[in-house]
Amino acid sequence: MSAVTEFDVHGVPIHLIGTAHVSARSVDEVREVIRAVKPEVVCVELCQGRFDALTSDNAFRNLDVFKVIREGKTLYLLAHLALASYQRKMGQELGVKPGAELLAAIEEAKAVGARVELIDRSIHTTLKRTWANLGLWKRSMLLASLVAGGDEEEEAEADDGKAAKPTGAAAVEAMKEPKALSEMLSELSRTLPEVKTPLIDERDQYLVAGIEDAAAKAKSVVAVVGAAHVPGMMAHRGQPVDKAKLDALPRPGILWTAVKWLIPAFLVFGLVWGALHPDSMKVKDVLMALVLPTSIGAGVLTLFGGGKPLSVLTAVVVAPIAAIHPLLGTAMVVGVVEAWLRKPTVLDCERLPDDVTTLKGFWKNPVSRTLLVAILSGLGTAIGMWVGAAWIATLL
Repeated sequence: MSAVTEFDVHGVPIHLIGTAHVSARSVDEVREVIRAVKPEVVCVELCQGRFDALTSDNAFRNLDVFKVIREGKTLYLLAHLALASYQRKMGQELGVKPGAELLAAIEEAKAVGARVELIDRSIHTTLKRTWANLGLWKRSMLLASLVAGGDEEEEAEADDGKAAKPTGAAAVEAMKEPKALSEMLSELSRTLPEVKTPLIDERDQYLVAGIEDAAAKAKSVVAVVGAAHVPGMMAHRGQPVDKAKLDALPRPGILWTAVKWLIPAFLVFGLVWGALHPDSMKVKDVLMALVLPTSIGAGVLTLFGGGKPLSVLTAVVVAPIAAIHPLLGTAMVVGVVEAWLRKPTVLDCERLPDDVTTLKGFWKNPVSRTLLVAILSGLGTAIGMWVGAAWIATLL
């Protein structure tokens, strides 16, 4: 089969199946190969978190919104939902559940008595490393895409008499071909190299290392991964891979750390200078330069995100304090208040993966709305801090 790449690791035969995560044909290929080979180990492109989400019908049932906000994981959760939403939309068009071929691999492994190995890196680590690679502009674009969605545009085209552009099973299968994959990865490298490195390149190394580790304890192995990973995995085959390095969470950059502390320090300096030198600068002017931009910025963006009135008021009050206290985040406080007001239920959490596939659903679901409000309140405070610092600089 064209989707299968065969090689060996120290004499252990490996059957590497490159799949599309929303392909019915890939599901059939996975089942056929495992039944034919009857391997001792089946490796799948999953981490424990994705495995739990894929094998559980209620993966978000126990989602603790308050904990997500307190730990500052709102953006990571939204990014994870965005990726899942994209695959879910494609799956709905093709009638295939995203990750169905991975589920098939797990089921067939059990049927032939094979051991299942999860060989992918933690999704949280991958998202954090990806986020750390993005600049402010691309982070803003990602946030905008999360809010804007895409199905409304397709619906508008349909209303105008234009046919929506279905993905099509043939198009999905064509993406698995070497030439198409090469062109796709080259384009991704050109347009978004910051994303390709942690999402594709690093995981290529991680996945092939996982297969080689599994081969050391087995007589035969079948591995099921996305087709986009196969070229990179084969390129890194047999090379040493430092998985501890690839698992390391990114440290904040020196510039970001400096800004995080220097801007609040400068704002405090302005207040102290105004108190000690009333002739050159009045404290009330400094306070105005601190309070107005941060309160207005946080309040307006919280309101723009559809925050409750009490959340908007909280953003207005907390933002100036958070501006001079780097360890206090407006997003954390406002997010907790918004969650307390909206009181997301277990059903809301269960509906989350489906709701975020549409702008209407994203807007109405209390969980996604709370996350959006929290993020925007923090963004508004950050913008206000820069404006306030510039304002104070003109007063010195």
